[in-house]
Amino acid sequence: MAERPASAPAVPRHVAIVMDGNGRWAKKRHMPRFFGHKQGVDALVRTVHACADRGIEYLTVFAFSSENWKRPSEEVSSLMGLVLVAVSKYLAKLAGDGVRVRIVGDRAQVSDKLRQAWQHAEDSTRHNTKIHLSVAFNYGGRWDIVQACRQAMVAGVKPEDLDEATLNSYMALSYAPDPDLFIRTGGEVRISNFLLWQAAYSELVFTECLWPEFGTEELDSALAQYARRERRFGAVPAAAELVASGS
Repeated sequence: MAERPASAPAVPRHVAIVMDGNGRWAKKRHMPRFFGHKQGVDALVRTVHACADRGIEYLTVFAFSSENWKRPSEEVSSLMGLVLVAVSKYLAKLAGDGVRVRIVGDRAQVSDKLRQAWQHAEDSTRHNTKIHLSVAFNYGGRWDIVQACRQAMVAGVKPEDLDEATLNSYMALSYAPDPDLFIRTGGEVRISNFLLWQAAYSELVFTECLWPEFGTEELDSALAQYARRERRFGAVPAAAELVASGS
């Protein structure tokens, strides 16, 4: 595996975002949660274009976790319908702007209609290269690791041949570099089972901003924090650095 530079480039190649706070945004305005999710879709489209304009190559967002099925059935049903509406409303524009769309997650539990919409989104943007948008839907980091192990076993990979690179080739985001920057909106300070494998050395940024309000100012603030950090990827600082820092 190639050695990675210790310092972070000014612009990350891959940004991952937990889009949290839709429900609270709606509650503050005495509106049903659905309206928060609808505004959240608009925020996602803004963010896709903002990332592309800043030279970010990959954007991965957490849209629906495998734990979200525990939410009230009415809210889950509304979310599924919103996905179909969003694909219909925004796909042509995203495709025309060079966005490649991929859906990552367990598709077994969703309807045939939703699977067909996802397939259409992927097929119609397959040749785009300006930015790769991965939407994690019915996804969980633990699920991802388990499904990768199962795929490796089915492929006949022997235990002694299973290393990080091999297992990574079966992960849901095997086509993308690991996220450089991991952002969570909504004020919570946890990663909530998102990209557990891939985010091992991501720089983490947590913001109080609710997702529907996320815009270029919040994105640029996160990118500025990222640019100021020194990435070590688990390397132990030299003794002289430890002395100088007073550790």
